[in-house]
Amino acid sequence: MASPAAQLPPGWAAEWDATNQRYLFIETASGHTQWEVPQGAPVVQDHQPGVSPPPVQHSKRRQYAAGQTQAYYGDALTADPTFGGGPQQQQQPVAGGQLFTPGLVGEQQFQAQQGQPPAPGQPAYYQPGQEPEYLNGPAAYGQQPQPGYAQAPVDALAGQFGQMGMGGGQKQFQLYTTNLLTSPPEPRELYRPPPEIRLPPNSCISPSPFANADPSYKRSTLNAIPTTSSLLNKAKVPLALIITPYRSLKEGEEPVPLVTDTVIARCRRCRTYINPYVQFIDGGNRWRCCMCNMSNEVPQLFDWDQVRNQPGDRWARAELNHSVIEFVAPTEYMVRPPQPAVYVFLIDVSHSAVQSGMVATATRTILENLDRIPDEDERTKVAIICYDVSLYFFSLPPGSTDPTMLVVSDIDDVFLPKPTDLLVNLAEARGALESLLGRINDMFQENSIVGSAMGPALQAGFKLMAPIGGKIMVLSSSLPSVGAGALKNREDAKVLGTAKESGLLQAASPFYKTFAIECSRAHVSVDMFLFSAGYTDVASLSCLPHYTSGQTYYYPAFNAARSEDALKFAQEFGEVLAMPIMLEAVMRVRASRGLRMASFHGNFFVRSTDLLAMPAVPQDQSYAIEIQIEESITSPFVVFQTAVLHTTCHGERRIRVITLALPTTSNLSEVFASADQVAIGTLFANKAVERALTHKLEDSRDYVFQKLVEILVSYKASMTSGGAGASAQLAISDNLKMLPVLVLGLLKNVGIRQSAQIPPDIRAYSQCLLTSLPSELLIPYIYPTFYSLHNMPPEAGTVGENGFILPPALPLTSERLERHGLFLIEDGQTIFLYVGRDAVPQLIMDVFNLPSYEVLRGGKTTLPILENPFSERVNAIIQKTREMRRGAYFPHLYVVKDDGELPLRLWALSALIQDRADVLPSYQQFVSSLKDKVNGIGGGY
Repeated sequence: MASPAAQLPPGWAAEWDATNQRYLFIETASGHTQWEVPQGAPVVQDHQPGVSPPPVQHSKRRQYAAGQTQAYYGDALTADPTFGGGPQQQQQPVAGGQLFTPGLVGEQQFQAQQGQPPAPGQPAYYQPGQEPEYLNGPAAYGQQPQPGYAQAPVDALAGQFGQMGMGGGQKQFQLYTTNLLTSPPEPRELYRPPPEIRLPPNSCISPSPFANADPSYKRSTLNAIPTTSSLLNKAKVPLALIITPYRSLKEGEEPVPLVTDTVIARCRRCRTYINPYVQFIDGGNRWRCCMCNMSNEVPQLFDWDQVRNQPGDRWARAELNHSVIEFVAPTEYMVRPPQPAVYVFLIDVSHSAVQSGMVATATRTILENLDRIPDEDERTKVAIICYDVSLYFFSLPPGSTDPTMLVVSDIDDVFLPKPTDLLVNLAEARGALESLLGRINDMFQENSIVGSAMGPALQAGFKLMAPIGGKIMVLSSSLPSVGAGALKNREDAKVLGTAKESGLLQAASPFYKTFAIECSRAHVSVDMFLFSAGYTDVASLSCLPHYTSGQTYYYPAFNAARSEDALKFAQEFGEVLAMPIMLEAVMRVRASRGLRMASFHGNFFVRSTDLLAMPAVPQDQSYAIEIQIEESITSPFVVFQTAVLHTTCHGERRIRVITLALPTTSNLSEVFASADQVAIGTLFANKAVERALTHKLEDSRDYVFQKLVEILVSYKASMTSGGAGASAQLAISDNLKMLPVLVLGLLKNVGIRQSAQIPPDIRAYSQCLLTSLPSELLIPYIYPTFYSLHNMPPEAGTVGENGFILPPALPLTSERLERHGLFLIEDGQTIFLYVGRDAVPQLIMDVFNLPSYEVLRGGKTTLPILENPFSERVNAIIQKTREMRRGAYFPHLYVVKDDGELPLRLWALSALIQDRADVLPSYQQFVSSLKDKVNGIGGGY
């Protein structure tokens, strides 16, 4: 009897394993491959034998001509399956903002990582059982295979990705199940693109690779939207958007296209901006809204090229080809003329601020960065107010180089001592500003006053700029102690780790919220730079940035005498000064019929039900918005559109529009297969902090754990043969297999971790980061990166064809630590260089320029740059780690010795979240407790 392989349709190939009664592989006529398929199991479908295969689609774009409706429906709509979303769609090219992947940095990183594993040969300082011979410099280090780095699952994954959703007429998303008990976390999974967005044919009128939003601007927790709320509830996967509307640009990335002709086509009913997902009807004279189906007239000048003063090509318009677009706003979008950029610096000059070196470092940084402050139109205004228990204003007349100090000691009724020359034009008063910044530290050098009138200083800064709006930058070195907003030290070690601890994470004074709302109304944003050797009540002070779309930066135990402290602050403060900002911004998110924005997370003030007020939006700040399905969705795809009306810092009113289109599904397996674990992890971080502030820290942890359990229970009941009964496995879809370790990382993050040892300031600052960092920075913050440096591949630390090459990322467990090794652990905020106690002298010499491990000191450090290849590569990796992510953060570097100071060692090892630590479980224990919970036995983690 012929084997089943011989009975396949024409053009198919297979290899049959008679012993185990399964196919080793099946390859269809069009090249789809499926591995290890039991007889009778469903396989990837191909076109039927005897039926012609689908026609090859070409990428020629039809041009618009008056009266030719076909131009909008014919070949132009299906021209390129990559962008039209047909069954043959491939992965969309990324429109900038690629996440950095451990192992490779560059555009081709994802493809490269699915290919061959890193070369097995690596320079090694140590061969098991013997010390290495050190011959002719580092180039002669011995070779050894990398220990225990499994490649097979990734290669198998590559095969699975190749098959996903490729069977014509089959499901959009192919579901693969993973058993969490036998699949340890693979760090590279977190850096892969989210599940591919597979739109139905003809949904997009543009073949552009940029027609749908890049995940770095906007990503959804689900890339296939359930058609009913009951289906969403059954899946238990939250539905939300993660939005970073003002994402920074890295070198080589294209800027957001700008439409300058002020021809803005919007739906008359729902106010949606025209985008690549509308339809043109009536011979191209009208367009149908993709959200509410309203028919709208095409503006007369839409097809006119105003630059060349001739008819234009409609298909070439940026708003029909790009999902992220910016319009120059006409006058009807302005309540007043565009404001100039305004910066008011409030500098604490009390005794501790001067003695710590904060005042000298801050004034020097401002002075060195005056040219970087956005001022293209030379309208930028600047003021400097110093404060201790009094306020010190500075009059800076234009053309003068001799500023005058004016002292206001009445802090109960704050007034401006002079109506002019306090807020001055940066270009006109440059000389006086430079003179003042060079003298402030000397003026207050002998200041012995202890105390802080921060609240009155804020009121003074507000009065100065309220008519215009702008940004207040507060540099504070002590707890506000007098006047409005005065705070008391409420740090109490006995409360830490108890149910009352969450009270320390809430604002102690209503001043900071009510003042923030006043600021928001006047388009004033506040950034906080907090330095203190003691308690500074980050929880209260961070309310100001939270409600005014600012940011909090915290420098505990700052001392500028340590060059590392001065460098970190100067680097971050300089980046913030140079950062372009969106002024007097409002943001609204619209969605297709049946969807509603339900709740909002991030730094802003909700002005009405769905209008977010953001006085000055910094780059790379992220927002999470939860979505409800209010009624059944009948359309094959839905659209989410974010519009941010703002003034640029060079005085132009603009509208930034970000459009994301997603398919709909009534199939539960597609809901699971489309889930984006990174977006879900980002949402969970926001929800956890919200819960910690409104309830208790314990409730916050229980909430996140329970949400994960609900997803696993739903998956087990709906997608596995085990159903509702007990199971020996813990099943989850392959695209969600890193979600449990992300949740574990969140539960172990200092923002919500169970501990009686975390100071409230440290915890509150961590919560600020958890609710404002974009996913690209947040994911390493809750799941750090771990590299082995002593035996990294020879190409790691160098620049390759596809960009900078990082070492392969290791799972976060101390099992990977070796006593002779050198390791790097980093979370985007801190970098640890972990040195094993048996590290050979040559390694210590090559990296630290010291003779042996014994003389090496642990702690905050700057690594020397030495003239040997290994030092150059290690320094390059540290530099790239600091540079590669967006944002102003400049992580400190700590050397951690294997047998060094216990607190520092425990801090570094706490980043290895797959290990057991204190009362917190290891990953294996965590997954085991999840299994028990899913099977209906056992308590929490």
